[in-house]
Amino acid sequence: MEMLTLFLRTVAVYIIVFVILRVMGKREIGKLSVFDLVISIMIAEIAVFVLEDVGKPMLQGILPMATLMIVQLTIAFLSLKSRTVRRLFEGEPSYIIKNGKIDREEMRRHRYNLDDLLLQLRQSKVMDVADVEFAILENSGKLTVVEKKEKEAKPPAEPGTSIRYEGLPLPLIMDGRVQDTNLEKIGKTRFWLKNELQSRGAKEFKEVFFCSIDHRGNLFLDKKR
Repeated sequence: MEMLTLFLRTVAVYIIVFVILRVMGKREIGKLSVFDLVISIMIAEIAVFVLEDVGKPMLQGILPMATLMIVQLTIAFLSLKSRTVRRLFEGEPSYIIKNGKIDREEMRRHRYNLDDLLLQLRQSKVMDVADVEFAILENSGKLTVVEKKEKEAKPPAEPGTSIRYEGLPLPLIMDGRVQDTNLEKIGKTRFWLKNELQSRGAKEFKEVFFCSIDHRGNLFLDKKR
C-alpha cells in the first residue's frame, strides 16, 4: 500500500511541477538567469521534500510551489513594465572584450577568469583572441562572440624568430604570469619574450594581462590598464 501511495504521489508531483513550469513559461528552460535558477532549484527541492515523507499532506508541497510560481509570474510581469526591475532581477550583459580589448575590470567584477574566456571562445569555435571584436557575457552565463569583420593582416615573423609548431594559439602570459610550459613548446625563452614585449611597449611581464602567439609567430598583446 505504501509503495502504491509513493507511486501515485510521484505521478502527482510530476504533473504539478510540469504544469507550474509550463505556466512560468518556456523561458525557464531556454534561458536560466540567476533568479530563474533559484526558483527552479527551490521547486525541485520542495518536490523531493514531498516525496521523501509520504506521511505529509500533499498540500504542504503544493502550496510553497504555487507561491513560488506566483512570485515568478509577478516578477516577470513587473519586468515587462519596468527596465529597473528587469535589471535588478535579470542583470545586464557585460562586455568582456570590447573593440578587440579585454576588459579586465569587467572580468573581475563577474569573477570571470582568462581560462573561462578561452574555454567559451573555443566553444564558440573561435581559437584566437586576436580575432574577436566583441565578447559579451550574457545574463545566462553564455558568451556571445562577434569576430572582426576584416581580420588584421598578420605579417610573418622576422627571420630567425620563426615559430615552428602546429596547433591552437598558445597563451604565453596570463594575469601577468609567464606560461613557461608554452614557451618551451615553441622553443623560446623568457629573454626572447621580454624582448618581444619591449618592442611592443611593455617593459615588464607584470604589465601584461594576456599575451598569446599563433602558429605563424604572431603575438597578441593585451596590457593591464
